[in-house]
Amino acid sequence: MFAITMAAIMVTVLLALCRALAGPTVWDRILAANMFGTKTVLLIAVYGFFTERPEFLDLALIYVLINFVGQLAVLRFVQSGALAPPSEGD
Repeated sequence: MFAITMAAIMVTVLLALCRALAGPTVWDRILAANMFGTKTVLLIAVYGFFTERPEFLDLALIYVLINFVGQLAVLRFVQSGALAPPSEGD
């Protein structure tokens, strides 16, 4: 059961990676990178469940937060061309 679950998640991770590399627009690549991060969290959580190590769920939650903040930063950069708002003198 563990091998089938991990293989299915790895297939979806590889599909997301292919989409991120071949996406015709930047929005497709951002969406695929977000999906890649989500599947990685799922991979960590499933591994922690099957090995009966609940501390892996804490790691998965930390990775979710990092993934979310990173995606917000990338979207802000793509939308405005900078991470910080322009200053008054510019």
